[in-house]
Amino acid sequence: MVEKVAADAVESVGEKTTLELLDRAVAGMGGQSRAGQHEMAKHVTRAIETGEHLLVQAGTGTGKSLAYLIPLIAHSMDSDKPTLVSTATLALQTQIVGRDLPRLLETINPALERPVNVALVKGRANYVCLQKLEGGFPSEEPSEGQLFSLGEDTSVPHFAASMGGPQSQLGKEVVRLREWAEKTVTGDRDELMPGVTDRAWRQVSVTSMECLGAQKCPMAEECFSELARSRAGEADVVVTNHAMLAVSAFEGLAVLPEYDVVVVDEAHELQDRVTGAVSGQLSVAMVHAAASSARKHTAITVDALNAAAERLDMAIAGVPNGLLPNGPNDEQLDCLDQLRDATRAALSDSKTDSSNAVDGGRQLARSRLMLILELCERMLAAKENREVVWFSRNSTFDPQQGYSQPDETAPALINIAPLSVAGRLREGLFAGHTVVLTSATLAIGSAFEPAAGGLGLIGDGAPSWTGIDVGSPFDYPKQGVLYVAKHLPKPGRGTSPEALDELEDLIRASGGGALCLFSSRRAAEEAADAMRLRLDVDVLCQGESTMAALVKQFADEPDTCLFGTMSLWQGVDVPGGSCRLVVIDRIPFPRPDDPLMTARSRAVAQSGGNGFMAVSATHAAIRLAQGAGRLIRSTGDKGVVAVLDSRLSTERYGGFLRAALPPFWATTDRAVVRGVLERLGSSKAP
Repeated sequence: MVEKVAADAVESVGEKTTLELLDRAVAGMGGQSRAGQHEMAKHVTRAIETGEHLLVQAGTGTGKSLAYLIPLIAHSMDSDKPTLVSTATLALQTQIVGRDLPRLLETINPALERPVNVALVKGRANYVCLQKLEGGFPSEEPSEGQLFSLGEDTSVPHFAASMGGPQSQLGKEVVRLREWAEKTVTGDRDELMPGVTDRAWRQVSVTSMECLGAQKCPMAEECFSELARSRAGEADVVVTNHAMLAVSAFEGLAVLPEYDVVVVDEAHELQDRVTGAVSGQLSVAMVHAAASSARKHTAITVDALNAAAERLDMAIAGVPNGLLPNGPNDEQLDCLDQLRDATRAALSDSKTDSSNAVDGGRQLARSRLMLILELCERMLAAKENREVVWFSRNSTFDPQQGYSQPDETAPALINIAPLSVAGRLREGLFAGHTVVLTSATLAIGSAFEPAAGGLGLIGDGAPSWTGIDVGSPFDYPKQGVLYVAKHLPKPGRGTSPEALDELEDLIRASGGGALCLFSSRRAAEEAADAMRLRLDVDVLCQGESTMAALVKQFADEPDTCLFGTMSLWQGVDVPGGSCRLVVIDRIPFPRPDDPLMTARSRAVAQSGGNGFMAVSATHAAIRLAQGAGRLIRSTGDKGVVAVLDSRLSTERYGGFLRAALPPFWATTDRAVVRGVLERLGSSKAP
């Protein structure tokens, strides 16, 4: 159940130890002690001691990393199992391991009974494969339209045997990768600077399905991925990501060491990240590619496999994109059943020969077949397993329009994803572990139920949990203004002329310094082009350079504006006067044709709930809060969040959405906001 928890008068020994370490860390790192940080650290400690799950909303600036890392470290001193930290992104994962934990441990190590052992665990494809470098896998060029890319690119020879050396950019990247692989200690892609393209990385890495396995691979003892997992088993604190957590919870695979406590940071992303990690996609091109690989590397007959692919192709030819409310039709089910049988037979025929020799080509071929078999079985049982199936097509870039759009002539792709991940998370994550979930945007108003429900913490048999909001050190009503352009027309397709005029007026008043967040790439680009013609300020747009370079330029130049889409809604941290205006073009509802969201809304409605509020409005509220959270990043920041979507004021659900936002001073008065922005712009106040 949800509680607004106050600090107990009597602290436990664990809480006192945690707070002593926290004070030591804050002082040693030159920071300032915060009440919310203390409160969070105490409740994380209490959750670890009692085993009750905890949801913590910790506003920007709270210092939540320290507030959960210190209790985890203190617990790990006595536990015989590692404690886990899971993040939504590899970037935050790297930040915690490379910056936060080293700085923290430097200050508190003298107060600990022994040094803390930290390990980092990622998916196998993030590590270089030594067996592949040694030529243990065949060279293959993935077919056009193929959804899995396995094997090396035949256009990239082993350059050690080449007289002239590589000439293409790809070839040069592969040579650099091979040189780096001889020196690296971890084999972790993120340690390679500068980085390489995904295509180049595939030449030296394998997925978990392609891997020969520790028992067969001759390089197993030196394998970077296996060494990382071995270190994790001996570590006190293991840092991983939501995708790995999903594989562990859903598949039951030993990709993570046994653990007793896990902190899920960026927890507002957990449901979507888990769903993405366990979603699948099948195409006819995949089947033909798998058949070709099986024929080449196992010498089996693949006529039945190709025939099943052709039959499936006819059954899905011309089908429109979108949700299949009742799953595949009878003809499509028959085709999937035939494909399943043909794939199962091919797998049986391609088993390792009696010599048991290491054969990378055979493993690659069989991994493709196993993936297709798994997808067929899931799609055939989709209805009874409450999984959602839909058709989609790849997008193509239109140079005249300047953006990508679905190619209706492209072959259909069959997609599958679980309708809900709640039950599986309850069984695989919350059962047997103490889980702490934290984010700056985890509750809507004071309600944690929307987040808890999607994760399996609501309903019959759900485990007990507590939700707390430790607040923020920021004085939002004095530091920020929420302006809703109530006079604008309801958003339609594209950006209206009135909205562009409003955007121009706001940026002109602020003199730049605007982060403008859009619901689509096309809208961002069109608005950027329009503002460049109307305003005498520099306008940057996502896609024109790397995200890091764009954000750095935006931060360094106080009057520059940055336009972009969802990655900017959550990925920008620019304290100071360079970001004094955040503009949101419309409420970030999911697309009305999003198959998974549509299916989830229907399921809620069928059970007597409000599908729109439970799914679309909740999704929008969290995203809106993330976008608005870009404005105030330090105690000295001041500025305006401007929402160009009148529905935030005029529709009944507007109050629900506003409840998720920081408590800015709110207005719909255009003149008042212009005055605020003009003062901020003229003073360049931080």
